[in-house]
Amino acid sequence: MSLEPEKKIPDSFRDSIATIKEGKRVWIYPTKPQGKFYNLRSLLSLIYLVLFFGLPFIKVNHQPLFLMNILERKFILFGMIFWPQDFFIFGLGMLIFIVFIALFTVIFGRIFCGWACPQTIFMEMIFRKVEYWIEGDANHQRKLDKQAWDTEKIKKRSIKYALFFLISFLIANTFLTYIIGVDQLYKIITEPISQHTGGFLAILIFTTVFFFVYSWFREQVCLIVCPYGRMQGVLLDPNSIVVAYDYMRGEPRGKLKKDQIETKGDCVDCGLCVRVCPTGIDIRNGTQLECVNCTAWIDACDSIMEEVHQPKGLIRYDSENGIKNKTPLRFTRRMLAYSLVLTVLIGLEATLLLTRSDYDATIQRAKGLLYQEQPDDQISNLYRIKLVNKTRDSLPVELRVENNEGIIKVVGKSLTVKSEGISDGEFFIILKKKNILKRKTQLKIGVYSNNRKIKTVKTNFLAPVSNK
Repeated sequence: MSLEPEKKIPDSFRDSIATIKEGKRVWIYPTKPQGKFYNLRSLLSLIYLVLFFGLPFIKVNHQPLFLMNILERKFILFGMIFWPQDFFIFGLGMLIFIVFIALFTVIFGRIFCGWACPQTIFMEMIFRKVEYWIEGDANHQRKLDKQAWDTEKIKKRSIKYALFFLISFLIANTFLTYIIGVDQLYKIITEPISQHTGGFLAILIFTTVFFFVYSWFREQVCLIVCPYGRMQGVLLDPNSIVVAYDYMRGEPRGKLKKDQIETKGDCVDCGLCVRVCPTGIDIRNGTQLECVNCTAWIDACDSIMEEVHQPKGLIRYDSENGIKNKTPLRFTRRMLAYSLVLTVLIGLEATLLLTRSDYDATIQRAKGLLYQEQPDDQISNLYRIKLVNKTRDSLPVELRVENNEGIIKVVGKSLTVKSEGISDGEFFIILKKKNILKRKTQLKIGVYSNNRKIKTVKTNFLAPVSNK
């Protein structure tokens, strides 16, 4: 957000990140925020944390409500099972999510980062509060950092990092339940490590990563790792709602003197908005890459405005046009375009979900083999079948040739697919020569279970042409 020409602040602040100066990390000591927005974020974060730690224990028909088992290529969303064969549905869902985020950002800016992002919630609502509880507010933390390693510092740092590691361990275990499920995690915890070496190492790695992120890397995740901050620079426009400083009202800023404001602007240049910022930026310079829209500035500025008997809202949710031209939010053509694309994608996804089959079958001729001559003027081909059962019931399978007079003989045991399982098998299709008119005949194979057709699969049958 730009300022008026005569009030414009030099853009030198954009030449570097607030937390990195001359190639060195600048540690941030944000003052603990207070106010209605912080209280509301705390409440929503509590609900989020209850859901995050509680969802893995919710089951539907003895299966988790959510599961993202990448290792077994099995995904469960709201109790609905998805397999690799459904990847296009899952991929389309991810595309819808991305488009939704884009539309949401165009309208409301980076509000997701401040209110719903797991990184922000864990950092600001758990680890930061633990830090405030043990080491005190920003000034106490700064003093403790400069303090020699005496008994007090060793004690406080030991307690803090021990709690950080314990919380990281809890988050890592919960995160793992979304991948392998609660039951498997319970086995890893209760059974000998030698039986679950991979699972134990996964817990240890996740714990170490979370501990590193929240004890040291912190806001650098938002500034360096997360691509969303870069996206907002492309997606935001002058009508996007962001946390913004009203420079029309606040400038020129000045200090208080003898209960009087020496300048015409409402900003008293107290610097509290900078001190509470978890990424160390000055919101008065305008919307910046580092901003996560956490509302700490709003609460801080409102508290100062109350003290100097000025109206609240010097820093507030607003758009650039809203501040500069006092125009309300309007539905732009850009928003309309995103909305139309999103509507089409949601309609396509709904259609795919409604027409999605609970079963899948793939039939292929055995590689390296042609046809086999059989008695009574018959020809056979050997096939391999792969069956996928996405339901929670076992599935006995029977195969039938539907567009020709043919016999199917299964090699070995009869075909059965366990619940939520994958099964392979081999079988012969035998046709009479008189019914073969081409060297390559297309067949339709009906897949039945309990006399109910669940799938029709097409395949080719190779044979010499009949000389009748």
